[in-house]
Amino acid sequence: MSLTRRLSTDNDSMTGTFSNLLPSTGSNGGVGLSDPATASQRRGMLDLINRLRNTGVQRDIDLPMIAVIGNQSAGKSSLIESISGITLPRSQGTCTRCPTECKLTQADTPWTCVVKLHFITDKYGLPVKATVLTFGDAISNKVHVEERIRRAQRAVLNPNTDYKKFLEGYEVPSGANEVVGRAGNANDIDLVKNLVISYIEKPSCLILLTVACETDFENQGAHHLARQYDPKGKRTVGVLTKPDRIPLGEEESWIRLIRNEVEHLDNNWYCVKQPSSRDISLGINWMEARKTEKEFFAGERPWSGLDSHLHQFLGTGRLTERLSAILAELIARRLPEIQDELQTIIIQARSDLEELPPAPSNNPVGEIHRVLNGFVRELSELLKGTPDENGLVQTIRLHSEAFKREVYSTAPNFLPWEQKDSHRRLHLPPARFLSNEENVDTEDEDDDEELGLTPPVALRGHAIYIDDVMQRARNGRTRELPDYYPFVVQADYISTIVKKWQEPAIELFEVVNSIIRERVGNLVEEHFAHLGKGGVKQAVLMIVYDHLDEAAARAKQKIDWLLQIEGTPATLNTHYYTDYRDKFLAHYRGCREINHNTVSNIRRLAADRHKVETVNRALSSLNELGISAKVDDLTRLLPADPLEVALGIMASVRGYFQVAYKRFVDMVPLAVDYEMVRGMERGLDQALLEGLQITGEDAHQRCTAMLQEPAAIASKRQELSKKLERLRAARTELKCLSV
Repeated sequence: MSLTRRLSTDNDSMTGTFSNLLPSTGSNGGVGLSDPATASQRRGMLDLINRLRNTGVQRDIDLPMIAVIGNQSAGKSSLIESISGITLPRSQGTCTRCPTECKLTQADTPWTCVVKLHFITDKYGLPVKATVLTFGDAISNKVHVEERIRRAQRAVLNPNTDYKKFLEGYEVPSGANEVVGRAGNANDIDLVKNLVISYIEKPSCLILLTVACETDFENQGAHHLARQYDPKGKRTVGVLTKPDRIPLGEEESWIRLIRNEVEHLDNNWYCVKQPSSRDISLGINWMEARKTEKEFFAGERPWSGLDSHLHQFLGTGRLTERLSAILAELIARRLPEIQDELQTIIIQARSDLEELPPAPSNNPVGEIHRVLNGFVRELSELLKGTPDENGLVQTIRLHSEAFKREVYSTAPNFLPWEQKDSHRRLHLPPARFLSNEENVDTEDEDDDEELGLTPPVALRGHAIYIDDVMQRARNGRTRELPDYYPFVVQADYISTIVKKWQEPAIELFEVVNSIIRERVGNLVEEHFAHLGKGGVKQAVLMIVYDHLDEAAARAKQKIDWLLQIEGTPATLNTHYYTDYRDKFLAHYRGCREINHNTVSNIRRLAADRHKVETVNRALSSLNELGISAKVDDLTRLLPADPLEVALGIMASVRGYFQVAYKRFVDMVPLAVDYEMVRGMERGLDQALLEGLQITGEDAHQRCTAMLQEPAAIASKRQELSKKLERLRAARTELKCLSV
């Protein structure tokens, strides 16, 4: 188990003081990088970066910084002390597992230091949102810093204990922190390595590589990390520590680093000499430490014998001055880039925020009612019809036309010749008197191509020959006179036809239901998908679909009723029925073989402009006798046919089909439209109010719950809002820059 927390010390120094002691002496002031003697322009840029860090924008933009890295006990803590002016606790193995961030800022107020804990994983080692907790009140005396940090380290190393207890001096019972004992947890190495990489992989991070001279150079892992992420040595400053512990005879290998002859770095290698543990226990101050360091390099070989130009790489003071210069140059180079990056990230953050669903309303009841009213209003427009070729009504009309053609295709396929002659007569000529009504089976293929019409509907029923009809008529007689045939024959034919209408009627019903369901579902998605966690959309969808199912049930009931009443032949449109019957009778008579030549001759004469006068004289003669007739009516003057009875039955059934079919193909789409399409709207608003239960006393509570965002979206919104806040704060700081 591991818990990653970082210590942070915010150190504000007072201007005007240079001669400062180490914290253990009790003197409070700025030293090292926080020395107010640093050039004002450089100081201004350093302070600007600190102010930017205070906004938290380093989470979004790569800000220049110094990362001190090195192996355990390489002297990192001592080096930080000499630069920052604060003392860090010394405990074997502790510092490695407690990485420390030290922020130095200049202020006109008295010196203060604040210790903070940074949480980046939970107690199980899983990543969590970064959290910063202040560990105690601000410290105004440097002498108290070391103990405060030591207690913070204990809190970090014991994640299962409330960190506040350690502020009160809580001591961990023996064996309680075995998970982070002297050898460290098995995950510590990777954890610390990844933490180091997260800093030094950034292009604006200045790597301060600390190497102890008492250990073989190649065995120090920090050196390999620095070389991996800064292979050309452009942003690495090497620091040799503990030069007084170099094994006898190995001095030259370290001197070559100072000369930059091996492991070349653009900013060179430095060497510093920090106070020993004994010196610190004796109370050595900062000035004495620097004096002792200077005397060491001036009097101890091989350092005293180095070329004069290499002396600039010896001592903490020269290292600090060089670090300040490099950092200031890096900041100056990065500032224009930071401004551009900041603007780009602000634009992107705004865009990301705008892409999120609208934030929950402060008036949840009003918001729910507003969305519902908008949905019902748009649904009403959809159901009533919109001037759009892909509109709901237009789409349904296409299927209604298909339904009409399907019903017409069930017309009886009567053939006015006997089955034995079927090999000689394959097709019934089109009934031209239907040509002005609809494009069904009235035109031949050539006519269709010339007129550009939709191909005629083919009759689906099997051929019914005249002798079959006659035999059925004979079989239907009971006690009737020989020249009388019962109506049951026509009724049976009609009943058989009507039964075929059920399939296209139900098919139209189902396809319209499917179209409405899809369109309504899309509308619900459009209006409610952005609300809350998706529960509102699902609830509305269920209510709307239930309402649609009720409307569909009423439409289905009407279709069944229409099918039932059409099962019994009846009509008050006597004129239409008799007209169609007579026309079909004449048509069938004209197609009979015994009259075929005569009919053909009449039609040929009528079509020939040179001989049409013969036909006209015949029609004129009939008119003189008081008989009004047209060319097609001449076939009625043909002699009686022995199968005239069958022709009458065929004409009667076919004539009635025209009346009933037109009635049915009108009524079914009307019933579907009234009950299921327009009927969908009736009572929907009330069904939604009752189904969502947003009119009672707990309406506000229910609406609030409906609008509650998913945790992920709420977290994202909060994250983006805070991001924009810190980005704007950072931009404000950049505007104040005057260097």
